[in-house]
Amino acid sequence: MSAAFGRPSRLLTVVASVMLAAALTGAAQAETVTVSVDEARIMKLPENVATIVIGNPLIADATLQSGGVLVLTGKGFGSTNMLALNRSGKIILDTTVQVTGPTNADLVVVYKGIERESYSCAPECEKRLTLGDSATYFGNILGQSGARIGGGAGGGGGAAPAAR
Repeated sequence: MSAAFGRPSRLLTVVASVMLAAALTGAAQAETVTVSVDEARIMKLPENVATIVIGNPLIADATLQSGGVLVLTGKGFGSTNMLALNRSGKIILDTTVQVTGPTNADLVVVYKGIERESYSCAPECEKRLTLGDSATYFGNILGQSGARIGGGAGGGGGAAPAAR
C-alpha cells in the first residue's frame, strides 16, 4: 500500500516543481499591455534591454529610448506579442499587446447602409480618420490630410516646376 501512496506523492512533487518553475520564469512575464489604436503609451523597462521585437508590426509599434523607456504605439486592432531582449539575446520580457478601438467620448460613428464614417464631436463634429471606416471616406480624409501636410512642408503642396 505504501508504494501506491508513494507515486501520488512523487507526482505532486513533480507538479509542484513544474508550477514553481513556471512561476519563476513567469517573473519575466508582464500583464497584457493595452493601448488604443493611434495612441502611444510609455512603459519603463529594465535598463539592460537592448532589443524589442513586435510579433505583428501592423498591430503595434515600439521604439526603445535610452534609460529603458519604451514608446508603444497602437497601429491596428488586435493582439500581438512583444519581446524584450538583453544584449546576449536572453528574453527579459514576454508580454501581450492588446490594441483596442478609440475610447474617446467625443467619437460618433455614422452608418449609411454598409458605409461607415467616424466623427470627433467636441463641440462641433469634424471628420475623423479611423480604421474600419469605409474605404472612400477613409481615403478622402487621408488624401486631405496628406495634402495639408505636404502643403505645409513644401509651401505649395504641389510638385516643383520643371527646370527649363
